This record gives sequence, C-alpha cells and structure tokens, in this order.
Amino acid sequence: MAVDPGREFKPVAIALLTVSDTRTAENDTSGDILAERINGAGHHLAARAIEKDDALRIAARLNNWIDDRSVDAVVITGGTGLTGRDVTPEALERVKETGGARDIPGFGELFRWLSFKSIGTSTVQSRACAIVARGTYIFALPGSNGAVKDGWDGILAEQLDSRNRPCNFVELMPRLREA
Repeated sequence: MAVDPGREFKPVAIALLTVSDTRTAENDTSGDILAERINGAGHHLAARAIEKDDALRIAARLNNWIDDRSVDAVVITGGTGLTGRDVTPEALERVKETGGARDIPGFGELFRWLSFKSIGTSTVQSRACAIVARGTYIFALPGSNGAVKDGWDGILAEQLDSRNRPCNFVELMPRLREA
C-alpha cells in the first residue's frame, strides 16, 4: 500500500453482515474480527447484523442498507461456499436484479489469489465476490477467521483508505450514482 500522508483520511460508514445458520452475537468470531478492523482503521461501524442462509432475507437486508444513505459499504462474512446453504452470491444476484448494480470481478479474483497463499488450492471453494449497487459497495467474504483477515488486510484495508495511491474505492464514492 502506498499511503500518501498528504491526503486526507475519510472514514467510511460500513455495515457488517454475518450470514450463518449457527452463529450468534456471542460466537460470531469472524464478525468480531471485522468489526475490530473496521473500527481500528478509523472507519464507522454503521450497523451489524446476523442473517440466516436465506437469499431473500439477505437481499432484503442488503437493499435496506443500500437505501440508507448513511451506509457507504457493506462487508459480508459467510455463505460464499459451495454447499446448498451457501447463498450469499445468489443474494447479491437478487440485489443486482433491482437495478443499478455492477460486479467488481477483480475482488473475488484477488481474494482467491491472496487466500491461495494461506490455504492452497482449497481457495477454489470460495465464491467471494463484490458488487457496487446504487452507490453502495458490497463485499462478500467467506466466514472463516482466516478468510476475513485475508480479505480485510489484503484488499479492503487499502481500498477503503482514501489515502491509498494510485487509487482507491473511496475516491470513487461521489461518482457511484452517476447515470
């Protein structure tokens, strides 16, 4: 990361969603890791929730946060695997169907490349992905502690830092709703 100390840091309002049939507020360790990193980086944890592995419920939650102008980005942990209950990418497809959304294909590609260094070829089982929907970034990471560390430390910490050079997601935020 090339942080330009002459640039102003702009905190991002981030909503955090854990997708799981088994996690609760008491045992959501991957959500806790992300919350700590979000706050530690100087960003604002705008909301935090847990949703069951249900694409309709996940999409509804995401659409509510997208429509909330006080939320700049959403980070999701969980539901990106290959099993029948893993429906986070399908929930993002539902959000895209409501219009005004674009894939960020490089996010999933880069995540799997970074993850390969930690877990080898097992990374092919991840469907980590990202979109920008109606002006709000949505990043979907696997639910393991290692995966959220890889995703935050290897991608999001830099791209959500307005001082990052040569470019970052934050500097694009004012233009995301352009037609």
